[in-house]
Amino acid sequence: MTDRGRPTKYKDEYIEQAGKLCLLGATDKQMADFFDVSESTLNLWKLEHPNFSESLKENKEFANSRVERALYEKALGYRYKEETSTKMGIVELERQAHPDTTAQIFWLKNRQPDKWRDRQEIEAMVKVETDLDDYSEEELKSLAEIRRNHKS
Repeated sequence: MTDRGRPTKYKDEYIEQAGKLCLLGATDKQMADFFDVSESTLNLWKLEHPNFSESLKENKEFANSRVERALYEKALGYRYKEETSTKMGIVELERQAHPDTTAQIFWLKNRQPDKWRDRQEIEAMVKVETDLDDYSEEELKSLAEIRRNHKS
């Protein structure tokens, strides 16, 4: 309980519950909804209860690593076993999931953005030198008039 205002809704069993929610991919907003509190209260709990905060951190990292691994396998392709029913009974088959180009692109754009982003930026310096002596007085006046008209 805090010294400010109302008693806290926090309970120690929330450590395990929040960890499980993280493993299911829940966001902080979804967890706050689950515990029937605001996101700011959830953030306060993280500050006031280190074990709660650590559970969220560890389980979010674990869930993220599982997704990263699945994306990696999808990008490269992988083998898996599948059971199917035949006239002779259940047979286990080995299947091949082929590499997925979209997963490869996503992986590369996020892991090497400077090399793989859609828009490449190229910086160029251009120096233009003009010798005004090559122009007649009338041409210079004409250029000045064009410039004045262009600015207004």
